Amino acid sequence: MAGGKGERFWPQSRLRRPKHLLPIVGEKPMLTQTVERLGSVVPPEKVFIITNEEQREAVVEVCPQVPEDNVIAEPVGRDTAAAVGLATVLVENADPEATFAMLPADHVIHDAEGFQKVLEAAFAAAEAEDALVTIGITAASPATGYGYIERGEVAGEADGRKVYNVRAFREKPDAETAKAYVEAGNYYWNAGMFFWRVPVISAEFERNTPRLWEALGGIRDGLAQGTPLAPLLERHYPGLEKISIDYAVMEKAETVRVLESDFDWDDVGEWPAVERHHDKDDRGNVKKGKVVVQEAGGNIVLNDGTHTTAVIGVEDLIIVQTTDATLVCPKEKAQDIKQLVKTLGQEEAFRHLL
Repeated sequence: MAGGKGERFWPQSRLRRPKHLLPIVGEKPMLTQTVERLGSVVPPEKVFIITNEEQREAVVEVCPQVPEDNVIAEPVGRDTAAAVGLATVLVENADPEATFAMLPADHVIHDAEGFQKVLEAAFAAAEAEDALVTIGITAASPATGYGYIERGEVAGEADGRKVYNVRAFREKPDAETAKAYVEAGNYYWNAGMFFWRVPVISAEFERNTPRLWEALGGIRDGLAQGTPLAPLLERHYPGLEKISIDYAVMEKAETVRVLESDFDWDDVGEWPAVERHHDKDDRGNVKKGKVVVQEAGGNIVLNDGTHTTAVIGVEDLIIVQTTDATLVCPKEKAQDIKQLVKTLGQEEAFRHLL
């Protein structure tokens, strides 16, 4: 799933080139890293990338190993349930009994080998029974920015790993609740990684969101008749119900399993998170590009332009310089960047910066 509006990492990210199309962490775009991380578990020719019209060209550019026909552009964004439903229809058209995964395009995982081992186990768990399977990320801290998965009793084993029942999915908690989750020891961060067989997820859609599934039937039937995908999407997609896969299916499904991760993971949801993945100078500054910092500490200073960004005597700022925009923001206000982008969109003079 490779959509998004490029708001939280502005001004580097834009509508046509959001976070997953940028090397926010690492030297390659995050989507490229995601595809490469799959290794031989899911070879590139079996990867579909669901994006949007504005980003499709850039996605094809950064993922040349994925067949161009497998890069699918939603004509409008209809949230994650529609994207998962579309993926189900596409995979079903290729193999009605296939097992497939839904993975976010922009997460940071350095341990590719460890990730692949858990991936293989999750596929095995999904193939072993009529269940929806997810991966739970071991909660390293009482984070309030993630949803949580409450683990129940052991339900079985896959590739030597324990498979647990999911007792409940929990919304993003307040600080006190998050601390209680971590102390309880049976809660995971929800990274939005899902695994299932086509008949299983199809049945859950039909049972829990029949209106959405019926609407997707027009795309399914058209593909079966040999109609090209693009006109089918134009005709049927805008009318799909707008709802997340969590609300539409995962929180209602009766048989959901979770495997515990043992690889590193980071969502990198806003600028302060990049500190965890870059070296710092002796004053705790993260610097990238043509940057000079003097008598300053704890700053993130990024410059992808050709001129120099010089910083003197400031603390704990985010300073991001591109060829056409500059952001200066206290770290504690990083969550307000999304609203700033919305404000820019309201002014004709600034809309070219979106």
